[in-house]
Amino acid sequence: MSRNNDPLQQPIDWITLILYFGCVTLGWLNVYAAVYSPEDHTSLFDMSTNAGKQMMWIGTAAVLIICILVINHKFFDSFAYLIYAFMILMLLLVLVAGSNVKGSRSWFKLGSFLIQPAEFSKVATALALAKYMDVPGINLSKGKDLLYIGGIILLPCILILASNETGSTLVFASFAIMLYREGLPGWIPSLGIAVIILFVLALVFPKLYIFIGIVVLLVLIVLLMPRYNRNMSTILSMSLLGVGMMLLVTGVDFFVNDVLQKHQRNRIKVLVDPTIDPLGVGWNVTQAKIAIGSGRLEGKGFLEGTQTKFDFVPEQSTDFIFCTIGEEHGFIGSTIVIALFIGLLSRIVILAEKQRSKFARVYGYCVAGIIFFHVMVNIGMTIGLMPVIGIPLPFFSYGGSSLWSFSILLFIFLKLDARRTALSRW
Repeated sequence: MSRNNDPLQQPIDWITLILYFGCVTLGWLNVYAAVYSPEDHTSLFDMSTNAGKQMMWIGTAAVLIICILVINHKFFDSFAYLIYAFMILMLLLVLVAGSNVKGSRSWFKLGSFLIQPAEFSKVATALALAKYMDVPGINLSKGKDLLYIGGIILLPCILILASNETGSTLVFASFAIMLYREGLPGWIPSLGIAVIILFVLALVFPKLYIFIGIVVLLVLIVLLMPRYNRNMSTILSMSLLGVGMMLLVTGVDFFVNDVLQKHQRNRIKVLVDPTIDPLGVGWNVTQAKIAIGSGRLEGKGFLEGTQTKFDFVPEQSTDFIFCTIGEEHGFIGSTIVIALFIGLLSRIVILAEKQRSKFARVYGYCVAGIIFFHVMVNIGMTIGLMPVIGIPLPFFSYGGSSLWSFSILLFIFLKLDARRTALSRW
Protein backbone atom coordinates (compact mmCIF):
# COMPACT_ATOMS: atom_id res chain seq x y z
CA MET A 1 0.00 0.00 0.00
CA SER A 2 1.38 3.43 -0.90
CA ARG A 3 2.10 6.00 1.72
CA ASN A 4 -0.64 8.33 0.50
CA ASN A 5 -3.31 5.64 0.75
CA ASP A 6 -2.43 4.42 4.24
CA PRO A 7 -4.68 6.33 6.71
CA LEU A 8 -2.22 5.95 9.59
CA GLN A 9 0.69 7.26 7.54
CA GLN A 10 -0.95 10.38 6.16
CA PRO A 11 0.73 13.42 7.74
CA ILE A 12 -1.29 15.10 10.53
CA ASP A 13 -0.51 18.75 11.21
CA TRP A 14 1.90 18.52 14.15
CA ILE A 15 1.45 22.14 15.27
CA THR A 16 -2.27 21.58 15.82
CA LEU A 17 -1.52 18.29 17.58
CA ILE A 18 0.85 20.00 20.03
CA LEU A 19 -1.69 22.75 20.74
CA TYR A 20 -4.45 20.16 21.26
CA PHE A 21 -2.42 18.01 23.67
CA GLY A 22 -1.26 21.15 25.47
CA CYS A 23 -4.86 22.24 26.06
CA VAL A 24 -6.01 18.76 27.13
CA THR A 25 -3.10 18.29 29.55
CA LEU A 26 -3.50 21.70 31.15
CA GLY A 27 -7.24 21.13 31.33
CA TRP A 28 -6.76 17.83 33.17
CA LEU A 29 -4.36 19.40 35.69
CA ASN A 30 -6.76 22.27 36.34
CA VAL A 31 -9.71 19.91 36.79
CA TYR A 32 -7.59 18.16 39.43
CA ALA A 33 -6.77 21.51 41.06
CA ALA A 34 -10.46 22.44 41.09
CA VAL A 35 -11.47 19.29 43.02
CA TYR A 36 -8.30 18.84 45.10
CA SER A 37 -8.76 18.66 48.85
CA PRO A 38 -5.73 19.06 51.20
CA GLU A 39 -7.49 16.95 53.82
CA ASP A 40 -8.23 14.00 51.54
CA HIS A 41 -4.97 14.16 49.54
CA THR A 42 -6.79 12.79 46.51
CA SER A 43 -4.63 11.41 43.71
CA LEU A 44 -4.56 12.72 40.18
CA PHE A 45 -5.59 9.21 39.09
CA ASP A 46 -8.34 8.65 41.68
CA MET A 47 -11.31 7.42 39.65
CA SER A 48 -13.75 8.60 42.30
CA THR A 49 -12.91 12.23 41.53
CA ASN A 50 -13.53 14.39 38.47
CA ALA A 51 -9.80 14.37 37.71
CA GLY A 52 -9.69 10.57 37.56
CA LYS A 53 -12.83 10.44 35.44
CA GLN A 54 -11.40 13.11 33.14
CA MET A 55 -8.32 10.92 32.65
CA MET A 56 -10.67 8.17 31.48
CA TRP A 57 -12.41 10.57 29.11
CA ILE A 58 -9.02 11.60 27.71
CA GLY A 59 -8.10 7.95 27.14
CA THR A 60 -11.38 7.19 25.36
CA ALA A 61 -11.01 10.40 23.33
CA ALA A 62 -7.65 9.06 22.14
CA VAL A 63 -9.40 5.90 20.94
CA LEU A 64 -11.95 8.03 19.06
CA ILE A 65 -9.13 10.03 17.49
CA ILE A 66 -7.42 6.85 16.25
CA CYS A 67 -10.72 5.67 14.76
CA ILE A 68 -11.15 8.99 12.93
CA LEU A 69 -7.61 8.78 11.54
CA VAL A 70 -8.17 5.19 10.37
CA ILE A 71 -11.47 5.91 8.61
CA ASN A 72 -11.26 6.93 4.95
CA HIS A 73 -11.65 10.69 4.57
CA LYS A 74 -14.52 10.18 2.09
CA PHE A 75 -16.66 8.75 4.90
CA PHE A 76 -17.35 12.20 6.39
CA ASP A 77 -18.42 13.66 3.06
CA SER A 78 -20.47 10.65 1.95
CA PHE A 79 -22.31 10.16 5.25
CA ALA A 80 -22.61 13.81 6.38
CA TYR A 81 -26.40 13.93 5.97
CA LEU A 82 -26.83 10.50 7.59
CA ILE A 83 -24.77 11.60 10.61
CA TYR A 84 -26.88 14.76 10.81
CA ALA A 85 -30.13 12.75 10.64
CA PHE A 86 -28.88 10.38 13.36
CA MET A 87 -28.09 13.31 15.69
CA ILE A 88 -31.53 14.83 15.05
CA LEU A 89 -33.01 11.47 16.07
CA MET A 90 -30.90 11.51 19.27
CA LEU A 91 -32.08 15.04 20.07
CA LEU A 92 -35.68 13.89 19.67
CA LEU A 93 -35.08 10.77 21.74
CA VAL A 94 -33.46 12.65 24.61
CA LEU A 95 -36.61 14.77 24.96
CA VAL A 96 -38.55 11.58 25.65
CA ALA A 97 -36.07 9.28 27.37
CA GLY A 98 -33.42 11.68 28.63
CA SER A 99 -32.50 12.36 32.25
CA ASN A 100 -33.26 15.71 33.85
CA VAL A 101 -30.05 17.31 35.14
CA LYS A 102 -30.30 20.77 36.73
CA GLY A 103 -33.54 21.53 34.94
CA SER A 104 -32.33 20.40 31.51
CA ARG A 105 -33.64 17.22 29.88
CA SER A 106 -30.68 16.86 27.54
CA TRP A 107 -28.70 13.92 28.92
CA PHE A 108 -28.63 10.16 28.41
CA LYS A 109 -27.67 8.42 31.63
CA LEU A 110 -25.42 5.39 31.16
CA GLY A 111 -24.76 3.98 34.60
CA SER A 112 -22.92 6.71 36.50
CA PHE A 113 -22.02 8.58 33.32
CA LEU A 114 -23.96 11.19 31.37
CA ILE A 115 -23.84 11.79 27.61
CA GLN A 116 -25.23 14.99 26.07
CA PRO A 117 -26.30 14.70 22.40
CA ALA A 118 -26.39 18.51 22.04
CA GLU A 119 -22.58 18.60 22.17
CA PHE A 120 -22.26 16.18 19.25
CA SER A 121 -25.00 17.89 17.23
CA LYS A 122 -22.56 20.74 16.54
CA VAL A 123 -20.25 18.29 14.75
CA ALA A 124 -23.14 16.82 12.75
CA THR A 125 -24.44 20.25 11.77
CA ALA A 126 -20.97 21.37 10.66
CA LEU A 127 -20.69 18.28 8.43
CA ALA A 128 -24.18 18.84 6.98
CA LEU A 129 -23.43 22.49 6.23
CA ALA A 130 -20.12 21.57 4.58
CA LYS A 131 -21.91 18.94 2.47
CA TYR A 132 -24.62 21.37 1.35
CA MET A 133 -22.18 24.22 0.68
CA ASP A 134 -20.07 21.88 -1.46
CA VAL A 135 -22.85 21.58 -4.04
CA PRO A 136 -21.93 23.55 -7.21
CA GLY A 137 -23.93 26.73 -7.71
CA ILE A 138 -24.68 27.44 -4.06
CA ASN A 139 -24.95 31.20 -3.63
CA LEU A 140 -25.53 32.82 -0.24
CA SER A 141 -27.13 35.80 -1.94
CA LYS A 142 -30.04 33.59 -3.02
CA GLY A 143 -33.01 33.34 -0.71
CA LYS A 144 -33.54 29.65 -1.50
CA ASP A 145 -30.00 28.65 -0.48
CA LEU A 146 -30.20 30.76 2.69
CA LEU A 147 -33.51 29.09 3.53
CA TYR A 148 -32.03 25.59 3.27
CA ILE A 149 -28.93 26.58 5.27
CA GLY A 150 -31.11 28.25 7.89
CA GLY A 151 -33.16 25.05 8.16
CA ILE A 152 -30.05 22.91 8.70
CA ILE A 153 -28.98 25.20 11.55
CA LEU A 154 -32.38 25.90 13.10
CA LEU A 155 -33.67 22.31 13.35
CA PRO A 156 -31.15 21.17 16.01
CA CYS A 157 -31.43 24.59 17.68
CA ILE A 158 -35.18 24.15 18.21
CA LEU A 159 -34.74 20.64 19.61
CA ILE A 160 -31.92 21.69 21.95
CA LEU A 161 -33.92 24.69 23.12
CA ALA A 162 -36.86 22.37 23.81
CA SER A 163 -34.61 20.46 26.23
CA ASN A 164 -33.94 23.75 28.07
CA GLU A 165 -30.30 24.07 26.94
CA THR A 166 -30.12 27.75 25.99
CA GLY A 167 -26.32 27.94 26.11
CA SER A 168 -25.82 25.08 23.64
CA THR A 169 -28.43 26.64 21.36
CA LEU A 170 -26.61 29.97 21.20
CA VAL A 171 -23.41 28.23 20.04
CA PHE A 172 -25.05 27.63 16.66
CA ALA A 173 -24.73 31.38 16.00
CA SER A 174 -21.02 30.65 15.47
CA PHE A 175 -21.81 29.26 12.00
CA ALA A 176 -22.26 32.89 10.88
CA ILE A 177 -18.44 33.14 10.76
CA MET A 178 -18.26 30.38 8.15
CA LEU A 179 -21.20 31.79 6.19
CA TYR A 180 -19.62 35.24 6.05
CA ARG A 181 -16.37 33.69 4.76
CA GLU A 182 -18.34 31.88 2.05
CA GLY A 183 -20.08 35.00 0.75
CA LEU A 184 -22.96 35.86 3.08
CA PRO A 185 -24.03 39.46 2.26
CA GLY A 186 -22.44 41.81 4.78
CA TRP A 187 -25.71 43.48 5.71
CA ILE A 188 -27.00 40.28 7.37
CA PRO A 189 -24.30 39.96 10.09
CA SER A 190 -24.30 43.78 10.38
CA LEU A 191 -28.03 43.67 11.10
CA GLY A 192 -27.44 41.00 13.75
CA ILE A 193 -24.73 43.07 15.44
CA ALA A 194 -26.98 46.18 15.35
CA VAL A 195 -29.82 44.24 17.02
CA ILE A 196 -27.47 43.07 19.79
CA ILE A 197 -26.17 46.62 20.36
CA LEU A 198 -29.68 48.04 20.55
CA PHE A 199 -30.72 45.24 22.93
CA VAL A 200 -27.86 46.04 25.31
CA LEU A 201 -28.44 49.80 25.08
CA ALA A 202 -32.12 49.30 25.89
CA LEU A 203 -31.13 47.48 29.07
CA VAL A 204 -28.73 50.20 30.21
CA PHE A 205 -30.16 53.55 29.12
CA PRO A 206 -33.63 55.17 29.27
CA LYS A 207 -35.69 54.60 26.11
CA LEU A 208 -36.04 58.33 25.40
CA TYR A 209 -32.27 58.82 25.18
CA ILE A 210 -31.98 55.90 22.76
CA PHE A 211 -34.78 57.27 20.55
CA ILE A 212 -33.05 60.65 20.38
CA GLY A 213 -29.77 58.92 19.52
CA ILE A 214 -31.45 56.93 16.71
CA VAL A 215 -32.97 60.08 15.20
CA VAL A 216 -29.68 61.98 15.38
CA LEU A 217 -27.76 59.08 13.83
CA LEU A 218 -30.16 58.67 10.90
CA VAL A 219 -30.24 62.44 10.24
CA LEU A 220 -26.44 62.52 10.16
CA ILE A 221 -26.38 59.58 7.74
CA VAL A 222 -28.76 61.39 5.38
CA LEU A 223 -26.80 64.65 5.59
CA LEU A 224 -23.50 62.88 4.86
CA MET A 225 -24.93 61.15 1.79
CA PRO A 226 -24.11 62.53 -1.67
CA ARG A 227 -26.71 65.12 -2.70
CA TYR A 228 -28.06 63.02 -5.57
CA ASN A 229 -29.03 60.28 -3.06
CA ARG A 230 -31.06 62.58 -0.84
CA ASN A 231 -34.51 61.91 -2.25
CA MET A 232 -37.91 60.97 -0.86
CA SER A 233 -37.19 57.27 -1.29
CA THR A 234 -34.05 57.52 0.88
CA ILE A 235 -35.80 59.61 3.52
CA LEU A 236 -38.71 57.14 3.62
CA SER A 237 -36.32 54.18 3.96
CA MET A 238 -34.45 55.88 6.81
CA SER A 239 -37.74 56.71 8.52
CA LEU A 240 -38.91 53.10 8.33
CA LEU A 241 -35.51 51.95 9.63
CA GLY A 242 -35.80 54.38 12.54
CA VAL A 243 -39.30 53.17 13.39
CA GLY A 244 -38.10 49.55 13.29
CA MET A 245 -35.20 50.32 15.62
CA MET A 246 -37.51 52.11 18.06
CA LEU A 247 -39.97 49.20 18.03
CA LEU A 248 -37.10 46.83 18.77
CA VAL A 249 -35.97 48.95 21.72
CA THR A 250 -39.54 49.14 23.00
CA GLY A 251 -39.93 45.35 22.79
CA VAL A 252 -36.83 44.60 24.88
CA ASP A 253 -38.68 44.97 28.19
CA PHE A 254 -41.42 42.60 27.06
CA PHE A 255 -38.86 40.04 25.86
CA VAL A 256 -36.84 40.15 29.08
CA ASN A 257 -39.75 40.23 31.52
CA ASP A 258 -42.36 38.05 29.76
CA VAL A 259 -40.49 35.72 27.40
CA LEU A 260 -37.28 34.79 29.22
CA GLN A 261 -37.34 32.42 32.17
CA LYS A 262 -36.53 33.76 35.62
CA HIS A 263 -32.95 32.43 35.75
CA GLN A 264 -32.25 33.82 32.26
CA ARG A 265 -33.67 37.19 33.25
CA ASN A 266 -31.50 37.23 36.36
CA ARG A 267 -28.35 36.52 34.32
CA ILE A 268 -29.03 39.51 32.09
CA LYS A 269 -29.66 41.74 35.11
CA VAL A 270 -26.34 40.64 36.63
CA LEU A 271 -24.56 41.41 33.36
CA VAL A 272 -26.01 44.92 33.27
CA ASP A 273 -25.49 45.57 37.00
CA PRO A 274 -22.85 43.24 38.57
CA THR A 275 -23.55 44.67 42.04
CA ILE A 276 -27.15 43.49 42.08
CA ASP A 277 -27.85 40.87 44.78
CA PRO A 278 -24.19 39.82 45.33
CA LEU A 279 -25.26 37.07 47.74
CA GLY A 280 -27.96 35.73 45.42
CA VAL A 281 -28.17 35.86 41.62
CA GLY A 282 -24.88 37.75 41.39
CA TRP A 283 -22.94 35.24 43.53
CA ASN A 284 -21.38 33.21 40.72
CA VAL A 285 -19.99 36.16 38.76
CA THR A 286 -18.85 38.00 41.89
CA GLN A 287 -16.93 35.01 43.25
CA ALA A 288 -15.49 34.21 39.82
CA LYS A 289 -14.07 37.73 39.50
CA ILE A 290 -12.71 37.57 43.06
CA ALA A 291 -10.98 34.26 42.30
CA ILE A 292 -9.37 35.50 39.08
CA GLY A 293 -8.41 38.85 40.58
CA SER A 294 -6.83 37.24 43.63
CA GLY A 295 -4.35 35.43 41.38
CA ARG A 296 -2.75 38.75 40.39
CA LEU A 297 0.34 38.44 38.18
CA GLU A 298 1.82 35.03 38.96
CA GLY A 299 -1.04 33.30 40.81
CA LYS A 300 -1.12 31.58 44.18
CA GLY A 301 0.50 28.41 42.90
CA PHE A 302 -0.72 25.00 41.77
CA LEU A 303 -3.27 23.54 44.26
CA GLU A 304 -3.07 26.70 46.39
CA GLY A 305 -6.29 28.41 45.32
CA THR A 306 -8.35 29.32 48.38
CA GLN A 307 -11.50 30.16 46.41
CA THR A 308 -11.33 26.63 45.02
CA LYS A 309 -10.64 24.89 48.31
CA PHE A 310 -13.60 26.49 50.08
CA ASP A 311 -16.03 26.02 47.16
CA PHE A 312 -16.79 29.72 46.78
CA VAL A 313 -17.10 29.35 42.99
CA PRO A 314 -19.76 26.81 41.91
CA GLU A 315 -19.18 24.52 38.90
CA GLN A 316 -15.46 25.30 39.12
CA SER A 317 -14.31 22.18 37.29
CA THR A 318 -16.82 22.68 34.45
CA ASP A 319 -18.24 26.05 33.35
CA PHE A 320 -15.99 28.11 35.66
CA ILE A 321 -12.71 26.23 35.13
CA PHE A 322 -11.04 29.48 34.02
CA CYS A 323 -11.38 30.72 37.60
CA THR A 324 -8.96 28.00 38.74
CA ILE A 325 -6.50 29.03 36.02
CA GLY A 326 -6.71 32.70 36.97
CA GLU A 327 -6.43 32.14 40.73
CA GLU A 328 -3.61 29.59 40.78
CA HIS A 329 -1.60 30.80 37.77
CA GLY A 330 -2.47 34.49 37.67
CA PHE A 331 -2.34 36.83 34.71
CA ILE A 332 0.64 35.01 33.23
CA GLY A 333 -1.06 31.60 33.29
CA SER A 334 -4.33 33.04 31.96
CA THR A 335 -2.44 34.72 29.12
CA ILE A 336 -0.72 31.44 28.23
CA VAL A 337 -4.07 29.63 28.06
CA ILE A 338 -5.60 32.36 25.88
CA ALA A 339 -2.48 32.29 23.68
CA LEU A 340 -2.93 28.53 23.23
CA PHE A 341 -6.45 29.08 21.97
CA ILE A 342 -5.40 31.94 19.69
CA GLY A 343 -2.68 29.71 18.27
CA LEU A 344 -5.11 26.82 17.77
CA LEU A 345 -7.74 29.01 16.10
CA SER A 346 -5.15 30.69 13.88
CA ARG A 347 -3.79 27.34 12.80
CA ILE A 348 -7.26 26.00 11.96
CA VAL A 349 -8.04 29.06 9.83
CA ILE A 350 -4.66 28.83 8.04
CA LEU A 351 -5.26 25.15 7.27
CA ALA A 352 -8.85 25.85 6.18
CA GLU A 353 -7.63 28.39 3.63
CA LYS A 354 -5.23 25.81 2.19
CA GLN A 355 -7.92 23.21 1.50
CA ARG A 356 -8.49 22.10 -2.07
CA SER A 357 -12.10 21.06 -1.48
CA LYS A 358 -14.85 23.43 -0.46
CA PHE A 359 -16.23 20.75 1.86
CA ALA A 360 -13.01 20.74 3.93
CA ARG A 361 -12.71 24.54 3.93
CA VAL A 362 -16.30 25.10 5.05
CA TYR A 363 -15.97 22.44 7.75
CA GLY A 364 -12.68 23.98 8.93
CA TYR A 365 -14.32 27.38 9.39
CA CYS A 366 -17.19 25.74 11.26
CA VAL A 367 -14.65 24.19 13.65
CA ALA A 368 -12.91 27.54 14.17
CA GLY A 369 -16.23 29.32 14.73
CA ILE A 370 -17.51 26.82 17.32
CA ILE A 371 -14.27 26.82 19.33
CA PHE A 372 -14.02 30.64 19.14
CA PHE A 373 -17.59 31.08 20.39
CA HIS A 374 -17.05 28.71 23.31
CA VAL A 375 -13.78 30.36 24.35
CA MET A 376 -15.13 33.90 24.01
CA VAL A 377 -18.34 33.27 25.95
CA ASN A 378 -16.85 30.99 28.62
CA ILE A 379 -13.98 33.31 29.52
CA GLY A 380 -16.20 36.36 29.05
CA MET A 381 -18.78 35.12 31.56
CA THR A 382 -16.16 34.39 34.23
CA ILE A 383 -14.91 37.98 34.09
CA GLY A 384 -18.37 39.54 33.86
CA LEU A 385 -18.35 40.54 30.18
CA MET A 386 -20.85 37.91 29.05
CA PRO A 387 -24.01 36.49 30.63
CA VAL A 388 -23.64 33.16 32.42
CA ILE A 389 -25.08 30.71 29.88
CA GLY A 390 -23.30 27.54 30.95
CA ILE A 391 -21.08 26.38 28.11
CA PRO A 392 -17.73 24.60 28.64
CA LEU A 393 -14.23 25.85 27.88
CA PRO A 394 -12.97 23.57 25.06
CA PHE A 395 -10.55 20.82 26.19
CA PHE A 396 -10.37 22.33 29.72
CA SER A 397 -13.79 21.88 31.31
CA TYR A 398 -14.56 18.56 32.97
CA GLY A 399 -16.93 16.30 31.05
CA GLY A 400 -16.87 13.43 28.59
CA SER A 401 -19.43 14.82 26.14
CA SER A 402 -17.54 18.09 25.87
CA LEU A 403 -14.08 16.55 25.44
CA TRP A 404 -15.31 13.90 23.01
CA SER A 405 -17.24 16.34 20.85
CA PHE A 406 -14.42 18.88 20.59
CA SER A 407 -11.88 16.14 19.88
CA ILE A 408 -14.07 14.62 17.17
CA LEU A 409 -14.78 18.08 15.74
CA LEU A 410 -11.09 18.95 15.49
CA PHE A 411 -9.70 15.64 14.31
CA ILE A 412 -12.23 15.19 11.51
CA PHE A 413 -10.80 18.42 10.12
CA LEU A 414 -7.22 17.24 10.68
CA LYS A 415 -8.12 14.03 8.84
CA LEU A 416 -9.42 16.06 5.88
CA ASP A 417 -6.31 18.23 5.97
CA ALA A 418 -4.04 15.17 6.13
CA ARG A 419 -5.48 13.98 2.83
CA ARG A 420 -4.72 17.38 1.29
CA THR A 421 -1.14 17.25 2.57
CA ALA A 422 -0.67 13.71 1.29
CA LEU A 423 -1.87 14.68 -2.19
CA SER A 424 0.42 17.71 -2.20
CA ARG A 425 3.42 15.53 -1.41
CA TRP A 426 2.40 13.00 -4.02
